Amino acid sequence: MSGHPDDGGGEPGDEPVALPLDGVLDLHTFSPRQVGSLVPEWIEASHAAGLRALRIVHGKETGALRRRVEALLARHPLVERFETAGEAAGGWGATLVSLRDVASPRGTRSGRRP
Repeated sequence: MSGHPDDGGGEPGDEPVALPLDGVLDLHTFSPRQVGSLVPEWIEASHAAGLRALRIVHGKETGALRRRVEALLARHPLVERFETAGEAAGGWGATLVSLRDVASPRGTRSGRRP
């Protein structure tokens, strides 16, 4: 099953989506099941493109998506730190992420806020 809408396989929305690498990832257009692979892939692509300051917009709602994003960030070796965005950048509906210049071995991260 390719997931292409014309072949009857997969579900609508399963098609690959090209994301602009502008430092902002808005998760409103993605299903929760896509977040587990999307966020790490986007971080790696952003890092490869030279971006080091990122913003992930997850919305406020119940906070479940924010907690999932934070758990992914806490485990990712390219993430130096992350924090809730200020009100001008989305408040608790967005998370600001700082990436390392180069990947460091696990266990050397500091300055993180879960």
